Amino acid sequence: MLTGSTSEISTYLGKERSLRAGRIGLPGLLLSVLAATAPLMVVAGVMPTTFGVMGIVGQPLLFVVLAVVLALFSVGYAEMSRHVHNAGAFYSYIARGLGGTAGSAASAVALVAYSAMQVGIYGVFGFEVSGLLQQHCGVTVDWWIPALAAVVVVGALGWLKIDLNAKVLGVLLLIEVVMVLVCDVAGLADPGPDGLSFHAFDPSTLSGAGLGTALCFCIAAFVGFEQAPVYAEETSRPHVLVARVMFLAVGFVALFFVLGSWALSVAAGPSHIVADSLKQGPNLLFGLTQARLGGAFTDVLNLFYVTGMFAAMLSFHNVVARYAFAMGREGLLPAAVGRTAKGSGAPAVGSLLQSVVSLVVVAVFAACDTRPQGDPTTPVLHLFTWMGNVGALGVIALMATASAAVIAFFVRRGAARFQAWRLAASGLACAALLVIAVFTVKDFGVLLGADPGSSLSWILPGIIALAALAGLVNGLVVKSRRPEAHARIGLGNEAFQLEKAASS
Repeated sequence: MLTGSTSEISTYLGKERSLRAGRIGLPGLLLSVLAATAPLMVVAGVMPTTFGVMGIVGQPLLFVVLAVVLALFSVGYAEMSRHVHNAGAFYSYIARGLGGTAGSAASAVALVAYSAMQVGIYGVFGFEVSGLLQQHCGVTVDWWIPALAAVVVVGALGWLKIDLNAKVLGVLLLIEVVMVLVCDVAGLADPGPDGLSFHAFDPSTLSGAGLGTALCFCIAAFVGFEQAPVYAEETSRPHVLVARVMFLAVGFVALFFVLGSWALSVAAGPSHIVADSLKQGPNLLFGLTQARLGGAFTDVLNLFYVTGMFAAMLSFHNVVARYAFAMGREGLLPAAVGRTAKGSGAPAVGSLLQSVVSLVVVAVFAACDTRPQGDPTTPVLHLFTWMGNVGALGVIALMATASAAVIAFFVRRGAARFQAWRLAASGLACAALLVIAVFTVKDFGVLLGADPGSSLSWILPGIIALAALAGLVNGLVVKSRRPEAHARIGLGNEAFQLEKAASS
């Protein structure tokens, strides 16, 4: 029998297994979520790649289309957040809608996908920091040295209070956003050779063989907005704040990226943007900015390009740590993973686990890097690109499955008629996300820039399939050996309330 007040014990495993409630409000939650989208990294990296490699001039319109799909997804996902408050987010929603075994499979996919996205950023971060040190300080260091240093710093911050993390993320994000908006205004005020053109919004610009690949690539830019439910247990009013933050995040990201991609196309000129992007890559934004705002501003922009990556790494680290915590608390990982730090209430063991994984992956890629210092192949084209696309595929699959789970959740509870329009939105989102997932797998080799017939085209997507299979097997084992634990999958803190009611 459990004893003690609910103010002292907030989970069925005791106070040391609980996240601290009321630590983060709407501003902090919104900033933490938006930091994962890494706005400057998207504008400088994703957008030129989509313009150049995939030849899609209508990228602003593509972001509009994706915003509609993700808004449809958010309708049901946000409604689910009013009923389920669990740091396991995706997997807890799927467990509540499709059953504990499906939730177990989703938990493994979420852990692998977000971990891959976080670890991948260490590669491009290390490469950029190494370049800045060489350019401004004359210091030559291999990319993996600043990458490993970042792993240590991010791991240390992951042990601290989430409200402190939110402040760090918030400051970095706000500066980053302001810098990009200044670039946008400068590009629109001083357009390229085609003038102030709206050609990028012409539907005909979305035609071409690169459309499917571009669709997959651009949806990865939105990844982050769906993380709000991960912090539900640490907010004061999760039934209100989580849904509100999710819609604010989708709206902001959509407007920000539509404006950013349009301004980039105007600054270069729609007739030149593809060729210029293909030639210059991430340097396109900095070249256009230097011509309009000068070298000093461009140097500062480069600095915040790097700090934006750091903010994204910290945000993803916090998400992975909380998924691991939730899984440890519910028996899907060893119980020790479901413990929090006494002082901060942060998921300490989950944070440590992600730091160890990051150290190992970065070390392996560093050991395999036989190219000259300053060559981007291993840190950017391999570590960042491979891991980023694996993570994006996993998140797309989770969103599609969660949309189906939302429908099942409300239908089983007899609320289908009351929630009809939300369920219809979830159904449309599920169908659209499945189409995007199919395109992602089909064009995975293109996303990686791999040679035709490369084994990477199926090995890397296979990581997500393998994670799902491992989670499925784990769920079946738990169901067979510990049925009471299987019944708690996805319940989180609610399990404590149910057990307390049962014992009394």
